[in-house]
Amino acid sequence: MSALTVGHEPGQGWDDLVRLWEEMDWPEGCKVEIIEGIVTVSPPPSEEHNDTAELLQRRLYSVIPEDWGIYQTLGLVVPQSVGLYMPDLAVMPRSRLRQGPDGRTAAEDAELVVEITSESNAKHDRVTKTHGYAKAGVPLYLLLDAWVSTPIATLYGKPEQGTYRVLDLVEYGGKLTLPAPFDLEVDTGIFPVL
Repeated sequence: MSALTVGHEPGQGWDDLVRLWEEMDWPEGCKVEIIEGIVTVSPPPSEEHNDTAELLQRRLYSVIPEDWGIYQTLGLVVPQSVGLYMPDLAVMPRSRLRQGPDGRTAAEDAELVVEITSESNAKHDRVTKTHGYAKAGVPLYLLLDAWVSTPIATLYGKPEQGTYRVLDLVEYGGKLTLPAPFDLEVDTGIFPVL
């Protein structure tokens, strides 16, 4: 199943898009986001996708402060890109939740966001969200991409003028280092390959 986009009336504003996102009865288990002003519905993630998220989350818990959380399915507002993204993992201090526009959580309040590509959303994760998170000023963006001929993990950071630098890139099986405040070496060999 591929991603579905939901059209809206021309001239609809941000508030109308968010209301549609909140109030529609979306299929259970699907990931619903606003990407570049378009409501996008993706099918539920695969078991391999969920395993990857869980394996990384387990390692992150060993290094984050007690007052931080790791959130799945947390909507992050990215106003610079007319977006409301739901990263696979968002790591941030709990005190920053719901401190953004309209009581929502702002993307720039995350210290790390993680996207794990699926067949239906790979382009958004590789391109659109990379630019969106960089524009929002998210310090670290980890892209785990098993939907290429050789699965790779790419760590982006140092956002400047809407662009990230690649801080680390490894093929699955290699070790990737998350810098401070995490100071964590991640063995990507533990992630399932499709």
